Parts: sequence; C-alpha cells; structure tokens
Amino acid sequence: MSWVPSATTARHLFYGILIGFTLSLTSTSLALNYRERKRERVAAEADLRSIELRSDEILDGVTGLIGNTPLVRINSLSDALGVEILGKAEFLNPGGSVKDRVALRMIEDAERQSLLHPYTGSRIFEGTVGSTGISIATIARARGYDTTIIMPDDVAVEKVKALQALGADVKRVRPASIVDKKQYVNLAREYALHFTSTNTHGSTASSLPPNHAHPFTLKHSASSVVVTTSENGNDVPNGNGHAHDLFDEAEELRTKPRGFFADQFENRSNFDAHFDGTGPEIWRQTNGDVVAFVAGAGTGGTIAGTGQFLKSVNEDVTVVLADPEGSGLYNKVKHGVMYDHKESEGKKRRHQVDTVVEGIGINRLTKNIELALPIIDDAFRITDAEAVSMSRFLVQRDGIFLGSSSACNLVACVKLVRKMGWQNGEKVVTILCDSGNRHYSKVRNDDYLKKAGIPNDIGTVQDLLTQPFPPISSITKI
Repeated sequence: MSWVPSATTARHLFYGILIGFTLSLTSTSLALNYRERKRERVAAEADLRSIELRSDEILDGVTGLIGNTPLVRINSLSDALGVEILGKAEFLNPGGSVKDRVALRMIEDAERQSLLHPYTGSRIFEGTVGSTGISIATIARARGYDTTIIMPDDVAVEKVKALQALGADVKRVRPASIVDKKQYVNLAREYALHFTSTNTHGSTASSLPPNHAHPFTLKHSASSVVVTTSENGNDVPNGNGHAHDLFDEAEELRTKPRGFFADQFENRSNFDAHFDGTGPEIWRQTNGDVVAFVAGAGTGGTIAGTGQFLKSVNEDVTVVLADPEGSGLYNKVKHGVMYDHKESEGKKRRHQVDTVVEGIGINRLTKNIELALPIIDDAFRITDAEAVSMSRFLVQRDGIFLGSSSACNLVACVKLVRKMGWQNGEKVVTILCDSGNRHYSKVRNDDYLKKAGIPNDIGTVQDLLTQPFPPISSITKI
C-alpha cells in the first residue's frame, strides 16, 4: 500500500516550498536592487548631465567644443553583422582627435596644482607621434602657453604641418627605444627641465642647495619642474629674517617662464579624462545598453579610463584591445608577457616594428596601461593589410574617411562579433580616434603601400565579414 501524507504533513510541505520560493525571489530582488543602486551611485558620483544639443549654447572658447561627441552607427558593418557597431566620433573635437580630452585635462590639472601659470611665457613639452601634440598646441594657444613637440621622423607629414600651422616648435628625431636617452619622450622631459632651469637661473631659490630650509626650493617631478613650499607650509625666514622677502621671491618665480612636461604616457590625468568624460558619455548615449567596448592603446588612457567606468556600472561589459603589428600589448593580454616567446620582456633593446598604423601600439608598460590590464577581457592583433582595407572599405561603403587607428579598432569589432556569434542587435562601441586627413601620406598613398607590400583594396575586410569564424559562448582571458 502506497504512503499517503497526512493533511498536516502536506500543509507543512507546502509552506516549506512557499517559504523557499519566497526567499529565492527576495534574494534575487535584493541582488538586482543592489546592482541598480550601485549604478545610480556611480552615475551620481560622476556628476553626469544629460547630453544636450549645442545649437542654443554659447561655448567658452575652443575648449568648450571638447567632448560630448556623438555616437555614429557604422551602417555597412552593422548591417552585414546583424549588430550595432557604434563609433564615438572623436574626430569632431576641435583639435581633430580623442587626444583633445587628454590635453585639456592635463593642462587643467597642471594649472590647479600651480605647475603652470598662463601668459607667463611658459612652454609645454611633449613627446608624441602627432595627435596629442596637435591637441596640446590647440589648447595651449587658447590658454596662453607655447609648445614644443618632439616626434619620430617617420610619422605622417600631415601631422607635422598641422603642428607648425598651430605655431608649435616641432623637433623630429629618429625612432628609438624608450631606454635610449634620445627617444622622443625622454627628450621632451629633458627639454622641459632645461627650459625651466634656463629661465629661473640666478634666482635665490634655484641657486640654493637641495637641503636648504627655503620654502620655495625648485624641485623636478616626473612630469614637470615645480616650485614647492616647506613641508609644514609655514613661512621660513631667509638669512635676514624677513619672511616677506621670500614671498616676493616666490611670486617672482611664479611669473617666470616654466617648462612643463605633459607626459601623457604616465600622467594620471589621461585616465581621468576618459573615466570622467568618455565613459559616462557612452553610457548615457546607449542608455546603458552596451555589451562591449573596443579600443586600441598607445598610452593606455582611453581603454583604461573608459573601460574602467563602463565596468564600474556594469561588470558584464566586455573590454577588448585592438593591437597593431609591432606592438607587444596583444601578447601581454593573451600570454602575460610583452613580447612573443623569442624575446624576453624588457631585456632586449629594440625599435618599434614599422607599421602603417599610428597612434596605438607600444612595447612597454606605462602607468595608464597598467590601469587597463586588469579590466581587458580579450585582445585581437590587427595587421596593416586589415587596417588599410578597413579604411578604404569605410570610404566606399559609408563615406567616412578615418585614420589608421580608427580602422584598427573597427577591424577588432568585426573579429569580436564574429568570434562571439552575436547577431541580435548587440551594441558594440569603439573609438573613432581621428580623421583620415592626417594619414594621406600612408593609408591613401599607393606607392607607399606598394613598397610596404600592403594591398590597397577592400578585399581583406570583405573576407572578414564573410569567412566562417567559429563562435564561442564567452570570452576567457588567457
């Protein structure tokens, strides 16, 4: 005879199931509520404001034009893949690139820290392959500074002409490893120190020994030459006992020309510009509906700051690196070492491998890249042929002429979508770093491409869009 539970037992069993189901719903609700509250808190801390049309605004000079760039749907790629490929149109910034955000933040932070004072004859120095220099030169003119830009002599000539048109002093040097004193970044640092030393020569503060108890002893930091006060901030009298004389000397020092090394590679302002600006803008423009963010890395600030913000509001956002040939970051993400197995990281002196892609790719770890590595989920290596093909494909299919780094980012978007098997309208966002008008001499130069052995047609991208790419259910960092 089969067992039949009593009415009491059945009632207890029913109550147990009901309580368990209720607890499950409650815990799920609490988890979702916690995530939503976290998103709201992060948004509030970032002091987000609605994106507004600028047609009815009066902006404060050229710097008012920086940021709040639109997201552009790349129709040809989106339609072919069945997703939404959205590009942040950073080429619409007044200086023509994403680096406008960084240049403005670095200068503003330097002014807040009294490292720079406008209209004193001070000069900003930077080592760059072009775009950051153009952005600095643009903003510096508006803020009362001169600029000296040191760059490799193999960059596109259009960038040099743009810098010269903006009144920057341009110095071109041979490409070299970062361990070489004559590498362009190292030279920028030394020029900044020399400029300040020359312009403050003869002042009481600059001639004092380092251990002298003078409150305004000149010291140099990693990013600039600065005037520091005494440790406790108190007035320290000079040999004659007149504290006010020291303030007169300090004021004189503040008005003298000073050299400032922007140091985009190591400067935290680079990361902050994107964490506080680019990331929140993307989140608002997509209404939080973004599955992946794709970007290259030169200094690392864009992918670090933007990616970090997006993950802070939704940890499920996938952050992907687009890395060109000649760069070691792909191997750093995939295998934990900067170079492949034939080289030992940091041991071999070498120059950057020549590549048509400018602005992204590097063979060393910067402080900004170190901030990016923990949040990068995957990486794709992009060939010169793929970047050139994508640039030309976009001109033919979308009427958009983008630079090589933007093309590199979009190739990585295609590879990511094909790898993941997405085709249901998922939103993938990337950075359209700058316009192709800075890359005529390379990307659109058939003679240059022929000598480099790079095809000048769109066949490579057409193959990427049509050839089978086995999808996987998730991305796992190796």
